[in-house]
Amino acid sequence: MHDKPDEAVGALIEEFLTARATRKPSPHTLAAYRRDLTTVAELVAADGDATPLDRLAVGALSPRVMRAAFARFAAPRAAASVHRAWSTWNSFFTFLVAEGVVPGNPMPAVGRPRTPLPRPKPLRGEDTPEELLAAVARSEGGQRDPWPERDLAVLALALCAGLRLSELLALRVSSVAGRDGERRVDVAGKGGRPRTVPIEDAVDRVLAGYLDSRRYRFGSRSVRPDSPLLVDRQGEALRRGGLQYLVESCYRRAGIGDRVPRGARLHALRHTFATRLAEDGASAAEIMRLLGHASLASSQTYIEVTAGQQRAAVAANRTNRALSGLTSPR
Repeated sequence: MHDKPDEAVGALIEEFLTARATRKPSPHTLAAYRRDLTTVAELVAADGDATPLDRLAVGALSPRVMRAAFARFAAPRAAASVHRAWSTWNSFFTFLVAEGVVPGNPMPAVGRPRTPLPRPKPLRGEDTPEELLAAVARSEGGQRDPWPERDLAVLALALCAGLRLSELLALRVSSVAGRDGERRVDVAGKGGRPRTVPIEDAVDRVLAGYLDSRRYRFGSRSVRPDSPLLVDRQGEALRRGGLQYLVESCYRRAGIGDRVPRGARLHALRHTFATRLAEDGASAAEIMRLLGHASLASSQTYIEVTAGQQRAAVAANRTNRALSGLTSPR
């Protein structure tokens, strides 16, 4: 393969987007790719003689030129936007190297901001998880075909095992295994990383009650080891939208919608599991293993948040407020 430094950047961007389209990204994602690539490329062109993108040669995109363009791109934008654009350009150059268009990727020489790890969003309120479980177990809320055993099993796996939405959907009946007193859930984690999460007797009883109710509804064949663990009211494998709706319904029935952080929904249950682990003294390494995090830094955020909540609780102590009225700042 030979380098092709004279090929136009505009045409190469279209080739890259066509290649990406085979992965079936959302239209929003493809639009973001196009916007990041063309915006930075136009800044490169503007630094020269305002060459249009269909005539700007890819050979002009040296590390020095890309650093200057990204410096201008970053000035008015948030760190997350700059980081996303850097990743897009890194993927673009990786594609060009693989296609033999350029000899190397200049992006490692272009600085990028660190994006802060997202803050955990557990359910708000000390007793909210208990209220949620109790309300769902009572099977109240005027449902046409209530199935409290199934709904309680979903909440128990999220609140007491910390499973992600995709992990819940991937579970089989055989995923719940182990001898009495050593029960566990075998999880197909993010990025294909398997992990095992121990479950306590109470969770095991909830799951057993759910499977019994499923046998009653659909027969013994519905709970074969290779069957999906979570199913809808027709006995079919529960899907993403159905699981999200189920959890939303549980929140409404429990009357705790105002205690669910915006944008968290089902993930708030996983965050509640991790936050309570930290509150009860689990280390970052233990949280990392149980939640299937790829890095210790992600798990550390739960401990840091817990420390902040503890400080806030101390600050709210009435004695502290009374004392502050008797003293003055130095």
